[in-house]
Amino acid sequence: MAGTDHGKGQTQNQGWGGAQPAFVLVRPQMGENIGAAARAMWNFGLERLRLVSPRDGWPNGRAVAMASGAARVLDQVQVFDTPADALADVSYVYATTARSRDLTKPVVSPEFAMQETRARLQRGERVAILFGPERAGLENADIVRANAIISVPVNPGFGSLNLAQCVLLTAYEWRRQGAPVPPEHLEMAGSRPARGIEVEKLFEHLLNELDTVGFFWPEHKADSMRLNLRNLVSRMPLSDADIRILHGILRALAKQRITGADGGADGGANGA
Repeated sequence: MAGTDHGKGQTQNQGWGGAQPAFVLVRPQMGENIGAAARAMWNFGLERLRLVSPRDGWPNGRAVAMASGAARVLDQVQVFDTPADALADVSYVYATTARSRDLTKPVVSPEFAMQETRARLQRGERVAILFGPERAGLENADIVRANAIISVPVNPGFGSLNLAQCVLLTAYEWRRQGAPVPPEHLEMAGSRPARGIEVEKLFEHLLNELDTVGFFWPEHKADSMRLNLRNLVSRMPLSDADIRILHGILRALAKQRITGADGGADGGANGA
């Protein structure tokens, strides 16, 4: 999944704009994790990053190095002394945590949280998502400031997520709720889907070659064999490039068959 088309980035990111939540990293400990979080955010078009009392101060060269292309996010980072300061302009807050905190709060999935976030932003509200420090996550004193908790359905025996992983999961759901992600699409690699006439010509070519070598035998099964073969060809998502390759294969096999037959006859004559 590596690789970036910077040309696309300059044009397509404009379509990812509009209101978006603030991602708030509370007391992050390592610059590398801040950079990785920024990179994860920018992967999905998010750029509003806030830091609360980063352990190693700000700016941080290690964060810049790890961000690798997401400098836009780091250039706009806002730094605050306390969570209260970072959330002063926010009307709804989600806190991310994997542990039970003995606090009465709604617990929602990342998917639902980002659905609700988009709805709230459309109503003019401001939303923030809190992420805790690497060692132990958010403290109860931080979580009480949240309106709801985001919980990821992880392995209960090993529920600890890296800070950047948690940011990535949330950012992905944010993007997914904004633009449907097709479960599958076909990369055509410069080709196009084969047209009906092209498939028919290929099938005719295939039938001719198979007829020549006596493939359709016994005779009383020939029609059924042709029908099944046609059905097989129809199920294939062929491209125009595929059609050309298959025609080439059939021609090469026919040439080899003819050449081989001639060679066999010559060999017999020479040996006689």
